Amino acid sequence: MKDMELQGLVEPLLIWYDKSHRILPWREYPTPYRVWISEIMLQQTRVEAVRPYYERFLRVLPDIVHLAQVPEDELLKLWEGLGYYNRARNLKKAAVMIQETYGGEMPGQYEELLKLPGIGSYTAGAIASIAFGQPVPAVDGNVLRILARVSADDRDIMDQKVRKNVEERLRNIMPTRAGDFNQALIELGAIVCVPNGKARCGACPLAFCCMAREKGIVDELPKKKAKKERRLEQKTVLVLREGDRVGIRKRSAKGLLAGMYELPNLEGCLGENEVLEWIRKQGLSPLRILPLAGAKHIFSHVEWQMTGYAVSLEETEDMDRDGLIFIDAKETEETYPIPAAFGAYAGYMDI
Repeated sequence: MKDMELQGLVEPLLIWYDKSHRILPWREYPTPYRVWISEIMLQQTRVEAVRPYYERFLRVLPDIVHLAQVPEDELLKLWEGLGYYNRARNLKKAAVMIQETYGGEMPGQYEELLKLPGIGSYTAGAIASIAFGQPVPAVDGNVLRILARVSADDRDIMDQKVRKNVEERLRNIMPTRAGDFNQALIELGAIVCVPNGKARCGACPLAFCCMAREKGIVDELPKKKAKKERRLEQKTVLVLREGDRVGIRKRSAKGLLAGMYELPNLEGCLGENEVLEWIRKQGLSPLRILPLAGAKHIFSHVEWQMTGYAVSLEETEDMDRDGLIFIDAKETEETYPIPAAFGAYAGYMDI
């Protein structure tokens, strides 16, 4: 499909968007801050899952000043359940940079937005076009899929050269309503030209010119290079209880789930005797041990296969043992962010 033909997508897509788009909280008042927070939250996360987090986040941190000043533990607690916690850390880093470099005002130029931590080409395009009306594209997986199908393009959409080419082609046809056009493409990919399941071609405003539909190859596009298989890791997760207190510890500042609080866990699938031996080495006195159901948690590149144990301990006065702290179980709900990876065992913390 030539650029001239691509230009023909703009008007029918905008007409469809005006009639059919979903009402979402971040669309009602698209200030730069609101658009930015929503776009970061929506990375790797479904719209319906984001709604309550977005609304709570805005209540607690309504602007860049509050975000720049929030303690990290409080920020991560607000983010708890969304995953990919570096997204939250980068939000705070960017807020600090906006305060120090841009006088507290979010920059409106695409090139300046790219300088902020956690903002790549898609997010910069979304903020610049939606919040500032800049004529720049915002190309995510939805947009790549639509363009691949409309053009019957069998190139690998995971190839950065292909993404850059799509961005350049869209840049050449950006209308005055650039923000609405970008949102229309994303919306179409989310609810009509969907990634999983059958595309709803009968409801698509671009069906009249879709080359993949004409050729009967909609289900074959887009092409993607196969992902690497996830690495499997065995973990033994411990729910350690001293009376009404539960044991947690803070993860390393680098790596997976960096800086988060966690239930103590050991490498491998350990038996009861191995667990009890480790507990005694920590200077703790186990009273009884109860095996828990196995669980798993899938990250983008690794899968945890977990064995669990609930262990009752003799109560002591010592509150901090080499990084292991004992707190009231209710404090994990209010103060200490525990990643969703441990969700299968969280219910045993306040028994």
